[in-house]
Amino acid sequence: MADEIARSQQYEYRQNSNLVLQVDYNYTDRRSRDEPTGEVMPLNRDILTGVKMGDKFQRGAAPQEKKQTKKQKSSKDEIKVASSVLVSGDAELAGLYKPRTQETRQTFEVLLDFMLDALGDNPREILHGAVDECLKILKNDTYREKEKRREIEKLIDKQPDERYALLVNLSKKVTDFVLEDDAEENQEDVEETVGVRFDEEDDDDKGDMETEIRDEDDDDQGVEADVEETLKRTNAEDDITEAKGRRQQLHPREINAQWIARQVSNVLKIDEVEVQKKEQKILDILEHEHELRLCENKLYDVLDAWEKDRFDLVKVLVQNRLMILYCTKLAKAEPEEKKALEQEMSANADLSPILRKLKNVEVDDAIQDTLDKKEKAAAAKRNAEAGQQAMAMGAYEPKLVKFDELAFAQGSHFNSNKKCVLPQGTEKTQKKTYESVIIPPQKPKPFEKGEELIPIDRLPKWAQDAFQGFASLNRIQSKICDKALKSDGNLLICAPTGAGKTNVAVMCILREVSKHMNENGSIRKDEFKCIYVAPMRSLVQEMVGSFKKRLAPYGLEVGEMTGDQQMTKEQFMLTQIISI
Repeated sequence: MADEIARSQQYEYRQNSNLVLQVDYNYTDRRSRDEPTGEVMPLNRDILTGVKMGDKFQRGAAPQEKKQTKKQKSSKDEIKVASSVLVSGDAELAGLYKPRTQETRQTFEVLLDFMLDALGDNPREILHGAVDECLKILKNDTYREKEKRREIEKLIDKQPDERYALLVNLSKKVTDFVLEDDAEENQEDVEETVGVRFDEEDDDDKGDMETEIRDEDDDDQGVEADVEETLKRTNAEDDITEAKGRRQQLHPREINAQWIARQVSNVLKIDEVEVQKKEQKILDILEHEHELRLCENKLYDVLDAWEKDRFDLVKVLVQNRLMILYCTKLAKAEPEEKKALEQEMSANADLSPILRKLKNVEVDDAIQDTLDKKEKAAAAKRNAEAGQQAMAMGAYEPKLVKFDELAFAQGSHFNSNKKCVLPQGTEKTQKKTYESVIIPPQKPKPFEKGEELIPIDRLPKWAQDAFQGFASLNRIQSKICDKALKSDGNLLICAPTGAGKTNVAVMCILREVSKHMNENGSIRKDEFKCIYVAPMRSLVQEMVGSFKKRLAPYGLEVGEMTGDQQMTKEQFMLTQIISI
């Protein structure tokens, strides 16, 4: 019993308290094991997976941090709408015009160059302001033409008539410029549509423009989502409407003689004969049916328009009825009929704009020329700076060739020869949709004095076996036979397909074979090899078969080496003629 009590008491705290060691934290590190010590550590392998040195390199200046200030509001019923929702960009905050599309941006750059020529070397802000003031004057319908020019001359020096006309035409191509009065009306429309009150406050200390929407009801906490959803829905509807308008708008240059046939073939999927019948019916309807409703109904009947794509085609045909009709007529008309149609279109107020769009390219050419000049000047400046930098470093950088600038801009259908003189005996037949031209075969050039076709039996005996079945060489082969068989000079032969260039190559091979031929006619095959380079991989096998047949009497081995067919070292040593 006493032993059990002694065993239980040996685990009491007072028996073991003097045995516990106290930790001296002055000599210990309290940091966690995962805390970095400042020692250089290797990067994590997962971070470097799939990333190479230089992948994230970017050419340009370091991005500038945009400092934004926020107002502190204590009440939860205040909703902040940043200025970017209703105002786009710093230029609009300053009251200056900012282009929104690629076309208007190009036109705006040309306008800046125009102002640079008129006002001289000034900062971009001044040129930008001058362009903005000119657009305000030219876009203001309350001014007459003389008043507009008078106001323009007050801003810039007096310009010649050609320069002023160019300025007016450029301003017409700026389609996204909005006057201040129109902007205020649009702002009022937005306020009425959203149904909330916009409080604009000027913060002199922070200089940040913000628009605050206050909620009158403390219990209504969903106003922010409603306003945002309303704005998004309005913008989405505008984008859809604008996209549909762009899709249905046509330019006269897009319409040619086969435009209607292509559209009908795309939506109906019928054969060519039926397409031509449908095309003629559509042209008759567009020409004789002047009431739009009846015209639309008849087009529905012709196209069996119960599917959506056919509905769209009918809508395009009705909306652009005159443009499609007269552009198709012009494309199919003969020269005399074309002149009569152009006179008719010039006299009609509805058709004259279509004709002007077909022929008026002055402004587009001016814009393109200006952009090309700017691009060339920028490229020259970059090259000069690169050369100076290379000279400063003591070495020249390699010259870079820009293939995009060397590419032919006109495309593969460009025809530089505007006049085509046909030979005598040519027959021309004018069809309804095309012109048939039958050119007689060209007569061969008469033989020169002393020129003749060389018969095969006149060739050296060691060369006749390669031309079995031939009576004589043709004209080109006869002319260069001596140089190919009896000399080692270089030959450059330019002849059309089927002129016998392969036989010339055979004669050159026979010239090399003759150098390694014994008196008894045997050939020392291990002393030479001939390489034939085919222009295309598909011709390699064809040339191998032709050479095997021609050179079979000589016992020569012919092989091919391409990306698909390779040769071993042993095969290469046993082969005399290799086609690659």
